[in-house]
Amino acid sequence: MLVSLKWLAKYVDLPMSHEELAQRLSLSGLNHEETDLINGDVVIDLEVTSNRGDCLGHIGVAREVGVLYGLQVCKPSPGLSCSDQLIDSLLTVENQFEDACPRYSARVIQGVKVGKSPDWLIESLKSVFWKRKIDGTIEQYQSINNVVDATNYVLMECGQPLHAFDYAKVDGKKIIVRPGRKGETIDAIDHRQYELDESTCVIADAKQASAVAGVMGGANSEVSETTRDLVIESAVFTPLSVRRTARRLKLHSPSSYRFERKVDPQGVEWASQRVCEMIVDLTGGEVVSGVIDTAAEVKPREPVVLRASQLERILGIKIDTEEVTQILVALGCQVHKGELDSDSGRLYVPPSWRHDLAREADLIEEVARIHGYDKIPEDAPIPVAPSSKRVFDTALDRIRQVMTAAGLSEAMTPSIVTQKLDESLSPWTELPAMESESPMLKGAKRLRRTLLPSLIEGRAKNWAAASMAADLFEIAHIYLPSDTDDALPAEQYSLGLVAGKEFFEFKGIVETLCARLGSQHRLQVNAVDRAGFTPGTCVQMKLGDAEVGYLGLVDAKILKLWKLSEPVVVAELDLPKLLEQSHLVPQQKAVSSFPSIQRDLNFVVAESVRWSDMEHVVRAAVGVELAAVTYRETYRDAKKDGKDRKRVLLSVELQSHDSTLSGQQADDLVGQLIGACREKLSAELLS
Repeated sequence: MLVSLKWLAKYVDLPMSHEELAQRLSLSGLNHEETDLINGDVVIDLEVTSNRGDCLGHIGVAREVGVLYGLQVCKPSPGLSCSDQLIDSLLTVENQFEDACPRYSARVIQGVKVGKSPDWLIESLKSVFWKRKIDGTIEQYQSINNVVDATNYVLMECGQPLHAFDYAKVDGKKIIVRPGRKGETIDAIDHRQYELDESTCVIADAKQASAVAGVMGGANSEVSETTRDLVIESAVFTPLSVRRTARRLKLHSPSSYRFERKVDPQGVEWASQRVCEMIVDLTGGEVVSGVIDTAAEVKPREPVVLRASQLERILGIKIDTEEVTQILVALGCQVHKGELDSDSGRLYVPPSWRHDLAREADLIEEVARIHGYDKIPEDAPIPVAPSSKRVFDTALDRIRQVMTAAGLSEAMTPSIVTQKLDESLSPWTELPAMESESPMLKGAKRLRRTLLPSLIEGRAKNWAAASMAADLFEIAHIYLPSDTDDALPAEQYSLGLVAGKEFFEFKGIVETLCARLGSQHRLQVNAVDRAGFTPGTCVQMKLGDAEVGYLGLVDAKILKLWKLSEPVVVAELDLPKLLEQSHLVPQQKAVSSFPSIQRDLNFVVAESVRWSDMEHVVRAAVGVELAAVTYRETYRDAKKDGKDRKRVLLSVELQSHDSTLSGQQADDLVGQLIGACREKLSAELLS
């Protein structure tokens, strides 16, 4: 925000130097960027944070100066002299898009003479509308005409954007606030054409769009030297609507900058009267009696409590209650007459231009910055509670360590996906994804049911851009639809992985993760059929009785869609269920002081017997004396062992915590093991 000291002096006396003023404003939250001398006028550049839209005008900055130095602020009181003709006979306004435009007001001025602006107006605008070029020279404001210059002046005076239409060019003498139409275009006053859509709020007449609401006017209704009658717009447009439109069109303006940060809803009428008064003085026109206002009544602000005990607790110092009230009243707050149940405190009603004051902490911050942060001692007794990580955060740190150690890079993908992505893979559910009414991203309006398609797309884009085989993981929410139509989807925290690794190598990464999280169960897998996976390669992963996720090879048809030639393996885990089976704090485990005995066993089993099943039988058969069971290798010889048979070599380590195992005891335990494998797995021991 460029602030002209000559201009600022119209509202508040400035007995201090501009250096002192800039420093004091910086200490109160309006950071000083630089100071320039423009046409003999000292101009200071202030960095206004997004929550302080009230300081995007000279009157707002004057309020700050008045509070900081205890000075009186003089705000102009516009006075309008109106004709006998009523505005209702000349113009109608219809608001069809209240979500984007909660308030729209219009006035009509007749008999204006559009021409050159007076020197004082041009010089004022030149001091605050300029930019420095790359070569260091300054590009100054180019005066347009006395009407447009007047709207720009009031914009920089109070921060309320305004717009003037040529009344003769308003078709049907009707203004309609409505959504844009698909395929509709508008030629803006910057002499460029923009395409509109249903999310864009436009100001239109009976025939066509005349302005992009809150951003820029249209060339078809702009004021020219032939203009004789005007329609003056003063409105409130919602920040989200303006921000989306400006970003989509890549069209930013001083007006959009202010609407994105909220304007004073009660300042709409003042700005309208102020600009009409200026235009009449500059052009000799006459204001038509009356105003059309779609929402003249502004909802009053709710009172906010401020307790002395809370102020002292947060700031660490005591500030006299009367000084607190004096500061807040100077900022525009009003003392509310309501009573509090306990703790000597007061209720304050924030002013309409301070939308950022909504809770007790906001008022405490205001008192602190006006009272002066420098007055708070470094050793102020502010109680500080030690912080600690949540168990969930500790788990996420450990997950990231395992993933990065395995060579995977963390990705971040949008939670809204296209139909193509959504339908490619969905291991968790076959129910249709929840959709938004309008696309949140270009072509995307479905809430993702899995992280995997987005990660595959990320891998494909990395390959296409840099021939890099990106192995990725992501920790984020997915949204699983409900069986009932009216229920919201279940929000699930998931861990998604994608890599160009061999299946069992990738399974090993998941097993390592489970071990690092302290799971007391070994990872078990069961084959399942899921669309989008190579048949026979998708498995459901379990820890104990908990189903924690899916793992499998992506179908070649899916890979072809993304132009990926190499096999890709993916996995997705339900984080809450995974953490339920985890023990992040290492537990003490007794170590036997007695020697162990190791035996190697070679079994012939059916091809269908899995190692996980065999391991489970061995552990159950031996019991607490089993220190370890280790898979060694698998050997197949159909001639010796028969068709669909295989040999599995394993090692068992036997150890007692009470005494040294004798040879006979070890033989008995091995016998139990062999018997259990024969009974449950039809396994034959080779001698």
